[in-house]
Amino acid sequence: MTINYKIEMLSDWHVGSGLDSASEADALVLKDEDKLPYIPGKTIKGLLKDAFKDMLDVDGASITKDQVDIIFGYVIEKSGENNQKPEDKIGSTKSGTAFFSNAIVNETERKEIIGNNLSEHLYRNIASTKIDDNGVAEGKSLRVMQVYIPLTLEGQISEINEKDKELFEKAFKWLRHLGVNRNRGLGRCKCSIINTTENQAL
Repeated sequence: MTINYKIEMLSDWHVGSGLDSASEADALVLKDEDKLPYIPGKTIKGLLKDAFKDMLDVDGASITKDQVDIIFGYVIEKSGENNQKPEDKIGSTKSGTAFFSNAIVNETERKEIIGNNLSEHLYRNIASTKIDDNGVAEGKSLRVMQVYIPLTLEGQISEINEKDKELFEKAFKWLRHLGVNRNRGLGRCKCSIINTTENQAL
């Protein structure tokens, strides 16, 4: 089964590229070849895995650790002596069964944005500075971050068992924020499943 989902961003948000623009911003947003936003599949996977783990802690009756490991994968520890260092016990990684695509702007909106040269209007810079105990801005603490305006992105999660669909529906409801500076109001979002399709036989 393939799950088609959407992420509605309700506030400005930042998923970083790890780069800066030298003069304009200290942290740039992630952009594709058309200068449009996307969220990497590995980021979606990590967010949902955390949501599944939270669900496991809160409601262990509806989900098991084995289910989480099968869907998302896990690390196989090497066998060794009891006095072995923790970092030496880490072994190979067992891949999960689910595949997570990037979350992107849907095709209809993508064509409209590109056709009207609107991509540069999807992001802006915001500034912040550190304030000391006296209410005065600390020197050299000014930081400028590039953020995207609220948008809706869509993605897919494939190779899902039908019995796990309900778990994903619950997990999406747990996702309320994504990206950086979530504690400062950035990255508020609403995630939901659009529809599901059966995997095509090869």
